[in-house]
Amino acid sequence: MDELLEQFLLEGRDLVAQASDDFAALRRRPDDAGAVDSAFRAMHTLKGSVAIFAMMPAERALHAAETLLETARTRGGAIGIEALDGLVACLDQVDRWIDDMEAFGALPQDAAPIADRLVSRLAGHTPGPETADAAAMSDGAIWADLIAERHPSIVAAADTVLTAFRYSPSADCFFQGEDPLAIAMAVPELLSLDVLPAGGEWPARGDIEPFACISVLEGISAAGPDKVRSSFRLVPDRVEVTTIGAGDAAARSSTGTRDSKGGDILRVPSARIDAMADGLGELIVAVNAVAGLTRDAARIDRSLAASVQAVQAKLEQVTGRLHGELSAVRAVTLENMVRRLPRLVREIADGLGKKVSFNVQGDELEVDKQIADGLFEPLLHLLRNAIDHGAEPSDSRTAAGKTADCTITLRFLRSGDSIEVVLSDDGAGIDPRRIREAAVDRALLPRADVDVLSDAEALRLIFSPGFSTAHTVTSVSGRGVGMDAVKAAIERLRGTLAVESAVGEGTTFRIRLQAGALTTPLLLVHVGAERYGVALDQIVETARLGEGALQAVGGGRACVLRGRTVPVVSLGALLNTGEPDDPLARVLITQAGGDRVAVRVDRFGERFNAFVRPPVGMLAAVPGVTGSALMGDGSVLLVLDLPELLA
Repeated sequence: MDELLEQFLLEGRDLVAQASDDFAALRRRPDDAGAVDSAFRAMHTLKGSVAIFAMMPAERALHAAETLLETARTRGGAIGIEALDGLVACLDQVDRWIDDMEAFGALPQDAAPIADRLVSRLAGHTPGPETADAAAMSDGAIWADLIAERHPSIVAAADTVLTAFRYSPSADCFFQGEDPLAIAMAVPELLSLDVLPAGGEWPARGDIEPFACISVLEGISAAGPDKVRSSFRLVPDRVEVTTIGAGDAAARSSTGTRDSKGGDILRVPSARIDAMADGLGELIVAVNAVAGLTRDAARIDRSLAASVQAVQAKLEQVTGRLHGELSAVRAVTLENMVRRLPRLVREIADGLGKKVSFNVQGDELEVDKQIADGLFEPLLHLLRNAIDHGAEPSDSRTAAGKTADCTITLRFLRSGDSIEVVLSDDGAGIDPRRIREAAVDRALLPRADVDVLSDAEALRLIFSPGFSTAHTVTSVSGRGVGMDAVKAAIERLRGTLAVESAVGEGTTFRIRLQAGALTTPLLLVHVGAERYGVALDQIVETARLGEGALQAVGGGRACVLRGRTVPVVSLGALLNTGEPDDPLARVLITQAGGDRVAVRVDRFGERFNAFVRPPVGMLAAVPGVTGSALMGDGSVLLVLDLPELLA
């Protein structure tokens, strides 16, 4: 991909996300001047970016949106709901066109007529009441920032505060003996001067009145404000003067070349970061091998063992520091992953004729890039189902005493080293009775088994392959795929998924994931002559039970832990390696289907961090295996997925 286009795609999507946030703020507070100003800047910068490429329809649409927002800035007042809907529609379309540029390198053939419709839609709105003051002058901080954005090199190079001015001559100034250009050129220490159309756009050549001034003059001077004002002493009511900080606008307008603290940013392909992560995994394996050498050396020579142990400690220190730095490099905020969801929610809701209010909270959290990338598809599936199955028509909602719009909220919460993703809606909820009937109709379970399920167990059937309650197949749902794909995607990320619902009140999905994905803390367990790894985030606790602690219950066994009866399952039996014969029971307590289960093993090994590789080839077809890790002695350790083994 062309480097310039790649840079545009990154920066363009950042600007789309910023404007989307601003429009969401304006929907809550239509008179939020800060949000209007921020949205204007985003659309203005985006218009300049698309102009570099063959995206004339996008440029025209953005110019119309920019004009509407500029009017709102200068006149004040609230932006109406129809105008805001038009701005959102414009932004959504530009977002689609950015996707087209990435996929095809050009806009689709229907881009021009779509842009015409957007321009017409935006042209009919004039936000806010016009006042004489607003029409004559704009806010000083706003126009000054725009001047600085046009001349970032001048502002960035200055080591002192500069003076910006905006001179708005009257239309009949020529008849009063004024020469606006000569007056502006006389400003001391002039660094820049721009002549701009007073109405925002230059009129057509045939519409120009030759004896009327239609210009505004804006500039930057290194002289102080008082010296600049003195140049306009004959027209003091026609000039605005303010100061701009050295480098301020350049820092604001820079998109991806410097960070918020002024440090340089180097864009590196993610594949190179992934290769570094692979190298770190091999280094961790080597460090683990040194630990074995230390034990061997202790049996031969104590002084040699001490030397090896010192080297081991140094290697562990350096590896730990490298792990932390690389984890920080791979850490990304969830904002980039989430920013496409609002547009997709609007498109899905519009296609189904439903009204949906979508809110996102906590997307500033940082997670490993692998987690952020892997979350998008399952969240999109959940949102589709929330809109299709959960959101009721507006008339049904109002009849039930609800708001006309179904509210869907996506929240990201941090809990220690984990994050919790909560997607909730206030829609119709999931009826366990209907779930049971659908399970029987689709031959997923026999009637006898379905009737004994609790409501919570019935709800978990929605994650079964081929399950669907839809009576017809649509572009959104009804094919029996989606929720099982969600479960599989979350499990690939070593996460857990739970669902809660109440009929008529709504549904909540909870996803719990590790924030970091670079290495995985494992517990080594032994079953007979074999050893396996189990991720610590799948283990609630470990316990050693005395003789007689295991009791026969029905056709299985159980134990009592902390006053609760917990079923006991032998890992050897699950893996077909035989039952342990030790009267002392060592168990891992894990969650399976929402309930606690004790998994019996022969003995516990060490806890260590490992680079777990996803299963490939024949290993990918083995149930209950989430990946493999290379041990220090060169052997391969299979990492088990306890919830899948117990399913």
